[in-house]
Amino acid sequence: PLGLDELDRAVLRALANIYEGGPAGIEAIAATLGEERDTLEDVVEPYLLQIGFLRRTKRGREITRQACDHLGLRIHKKKNKKSDQPDLFEKDEQ
Repeated sequence: PLGLDELDRAVLRALANIYEGGPAGIEAIAATLGEERDTLEDVVEPYLLQIGFLRRTKRGREITRQACDHLGLRIHKKKNKKSDQPDLFEKDEQ
């Protein structure tokens, strides 16, 4: 689809499934995929940006709704586990 190769799809899947849609740093994405940062920046990223499947922000890379729709991906939000320890700013009600 749209000339995406396996690495393109792997980057988008990682952003959707592991990084909750982003933002995620390029170093983190590279480490997750076992790829070189330069490969992602020089080979993968330009095409994904050009076709509107990836956004670069000050905080990192984000997958776009267009990419999710095209590939049938859903953003997987991790469920926050509530700690037994009270929040630092939580008021203790007695």
